[in-house]
Amino acid sequence: MKVAYLVNYYPKVSHTFIRREILALEALGYEVERYAVRRVEEALVDEADQRELEKTRIIIDIGAVPAVLATLRVLLASPGRFIDAFALMVRMGIGSERGLPRHVAYFVEACILRGWLQTSGVHHIHSHFGTNATAVAMLTHALGGPGFSFTTHGPEEFDKPLQISLREKLESSRFAVAISSFGRSQLMRHCEYPHWAKVHVVRCGLDESFLAGSSTPVTDRPRLVNVGRLSGQKGQLLLLEAFAGVVAQRPDAELVLVGDGEMRKEVEQAIERLGIAKNVRITGWAKNSQVREELEQARCLVLPSFAEGLPVVIMEALALGRPVLTTYVAGIPELVSRECGWLVPAGAVPPLTAAMLEVLDASPAELTKLGAEGQKRVREMHSAVTEATRLGELFKQYVAR
Repeated sequence: MKVAYLVNYYPKVSHTFIRREILALEALGYEVERYAVRRVEEALVDEADQRELEKTRIIIDIGAVPAVLATLRVLLASPGRFIDAFALMVRMGIGSERGLPRHVAYFVEACILRGWLQTSGVHHIHSHFGTNATAVAMLTHALGGPGFSFTTHGPEEFDKPLQISLREKLESSRFAVAISSFGRSQLMRHCEYPHWAKVHVVRCGLDESFLAGSSTPVTDRPRLVNVGRLSGQKGQLLLLEAFAGVVAQRPDAELVLVGDGEMRKEVEQAIERLGIAKNVRITGWAKNSQVREELEQARCLVLPSFAEGLPVVIMEALALGRPVLTTYVAGIPELVSRECGWLVPAGAVPPLTAAMLEVLDASPAELTKLGAEGQKRVREMHSAVTEATRLGELFKQYVAR
């Protein structure tokens, strides 16, 4: 079976889980074509991402004149479908977050993709994230292209279901996927009961490089690590406030922030204002190998997010035998409990400070026990091969229909 993967940006530093899913599907015998609507702006530091970029066709790279010609070809070939799809696009665009002009762009992108897929023999389109790329997939299908499905991650899709026409996408799709049971419940909220049966859970997976079971000994060094985009949603500013309370009691405590993002300036200012510059280090964007090294050199991953789906970095930390300190939001408690880490309320500084002090006071033996339970859970719930197999069976089931 040949499947087209469509993502707004691919490959991307934070989308390693998509790459793992695609590679696992290919290992299972599926033929996967990669398409991205746009090219990422940040540099791709990981060699695996660079290889994926060579395999990916970028829609907007086609240029204005070929885009117009592709749209005219679809109009001339199927005027009825063209008109119906255009009407669908207008309904989606009016009142949407992005507005009608942006949806006109989605329509043109769908015309381009429709032409490409017509000659490639693709049986199905699968999109990640229920936002822009899924809109293009739905319009491509309306223009006569293959049926589509999509994976939602959250929290963005669940924050603005009306603005992204989530109900229409669910009802037009062959099936929809959530990465957690919580995510499935949110999709079920936004479609009628007859469509509930086509909403499935396929979790993000890790490959054997993480699941092999080997892990470095937990360090005695009082170091904590946070991995993620520097943004309001990820809670780094609150983390720094809480960590300042840690430093007041443990002046030797260290915190490493792995990542970069739109709030880096605010994060750097907060570090100076709180007087913890000697205790905090920001790495900027890092390769997967660097992320792994930082996790292995820390006692615990700390992720005080305000909103999430189910972060892959939590799975990676647990797979490496490191416990996790995070918030009980969305799908996180489906993986993390006190048996493999700490859960604290989102947005609360004192519980976060107290939990970080617990981590630093815990013995390596205690942390190793928590990490071992985390490894066990990740192997059972987040194998890339197992989850890709589950997704592949959904492709077969729904395409056959």
